[in-house]
Amino acid sequence: MRVPGGRRSAVVVAILSTVLILSLAGPAAIAAKAPPGLSAFMYAVGKVESGGNYRARNRTSGAYGKYQIMPSNWPAWAQAYLGDRNARQTPRNQETVAAGKFTSLYRSLGTWRRVAYWWLTGSKRTGGWSPYARRYVNKVMALYAKRGGVDNVASTAKHYSERSAAVAYEGTWKTASHAAYAGRKVRYATKAGAAATFTFTGHRVVWYGPAGSTRGKARVSVDGTYVKTVNLHRSGFKARLAAFKATFKDGGSHTIRIEVVGTAGHPMVAIDEFVVTP
Repeated sequence: MRVPGGRRSAVVVAILSTVLILSLAGPAAIAAKAPPGLSAFMYAVGKVESGGNYRARNRTSGAYGKYQIMPSNWPAWAQAYLGDRNARQTPRNQETVAAGKFTSLYRSLGTWRRVAYWWLTGSKRTGGWSPYARRYVNKVMALYAKRGGVDNVASTAKHYSERSAAVAYEGTWKTASHAAYAGRKVRYATKAGAAATFTFTGHRVVWYGPAGSTRGKARVSVDGTYVKTVNLHRSGFKARLAAFKATFKDGGSHTIRIEVVGTAGHPMVAIDEFVVTP
């Protein structure tokens, strides 16, 4: 079952070529800024969600159209990509909005596989996917591959667990387990001044860690320079949060240092993994 952030599958058939997708999308900016594989991915999602039917409607959720966009999402997305929150869900408008949203998600998440998961669930988590979600994503990615798409970033992104030799710890860090953690474990610290420094080579790094009511703040420095203080405190538990991201023009060697602040009442800061894009 999909959550409101995703869409529900429907049925029926219709296939658009790459040229048709881009022409329906309208604004030249979308085509000009399109990430690699956008048209193949749009075909795959449209096929899985509705069989390519622009008029498909899910009777339970109200999701509509080729990409089964939820009615609660359409106004904001139409405003963002069409400049009109009241725009009708015509085929052309559906293509424009989907192209814009898929592009935005790809820029944020980094892989088409993760975009497919988000489209189903509305979640950015990278692990602990349900069997249903994995089947959905695999189906989308299989169609994507058949259209010539290659999820380059997914195949080259490197994952470094909390146990990696590339992570140097200072102070006292302990281990905690949860089924939704990458590798089912994290390392955490609660004392102010405890730190973890990750050294890597690449153009992009993401630090993943849990958030929740017992979590606190951490000071993050990149290449020796303080960048920001991240607050991991949330009212509810979130097993995997993209706590911090950094992108570099230079794909050389870099460091990210995470220092525990020691927030009163909820000081915990944890390292699940680092994901690096070369």
